[in-house]
Amino acid sequence: MSDSFARKYVPTIPQDLPRLPPRRPESHKGDYGLALIVGGSVGMAGAAALAGLAALRSGAGLVRLAVPEPCRNLVAGLEPSYMVVGLPSDAEGRLSLTALDRIESLAQKATAVALGPGLGRSEELTPLVGHLYARMERPMVLDADGLNALAESGKLTVRPPAPRILTPHPGEFSRLSGGKKPIEAERAYLTQQYAAHWGVILILKGYQTCISNGQQTWLNPTGNPGMATGGTGDVLTGVITALLAQGLAPYDAARLGVYVHGLAGDLAAAELGQVSLIASDLIRYLPTAFQAVQQAPPEGD
Repeated sequence: MSDSFARKYVPTIPQDLPRLPPRRPESHKGDYGLALIVGGSVGMAGAAALAGLAALRSGAGLVRLAVPEPCRNLVAGLEPSYMVVGLPSDAEGRLSLTALDRIESLAQKATAVALGPGLGRSEELTPLVGHLYARMERPMVLDADGLNALAESGKLTVRPPAPRILTPHPGEFSRLSGGKKPIEAERAYLTQQYAAHWGVILILKGYQTCISNGQQTWLNPTGNPGMATGGTGDVLTGVITALLAQGLAPYDAARLGVYVHGLAGDLAAAELGQVSLIASDLIRYLPTAFQAVQQAPPEGD
């Protein structure tokens, strides 16, 4: 993509948008965190890979994917820059409850954790997700079937020992809250109310995605209908997890992650069209999106 194209389609960056600090010349990969992504299953291994690729393009120093053993070679073959660990699986190629100890061990070495992309649904996954949500002492992003398992686990009202960022679309939100899908006029109000009630950072995805920490609520201006395609949520999970791994506060990581994710989608749609947009296109445009944000004048200039 040409520089002239980027200049034409990158919008004015909000003055209050969080930014990553500049990288020190003497820094090394350990300074930018280890993002652990737990997910994948036979038939949905690509979801974990998309999250891993997005985490790499969003600046995490190291990215490790923990996937069911039957998916390990496939996921590893998609990108040489991340690490892949195979975990015990059930007969259908989904993570088994016996993987719990190994996941907890891997998390001890991680800076931030993502749980959910491509996870699938099973009776064993519900207690696995519930336990990790309630007990893991690392910041965690939950998405997709991680949210569905959390809703079934009864652990949502537990106050965990580290920050949690939940990223539901309206259907997943209704399962978490036990209510109907929110109408447009209620989205910001419900996002703030449930973020406060659950003690989480809540990202209610959709048109003008709402992000709230229970006290402040922010509406994202980026994104387009071309992003309504499978896998874009997995990309968002990887972006936010990488920002957490680099030390951004959870609310700041959520806001910056959602904004850059949507901006990458806008850049992709401007060149490729909305109809042809696919999730992996967002990863291709993440570098330009991050450059636009990092190069914008800070507040007050």
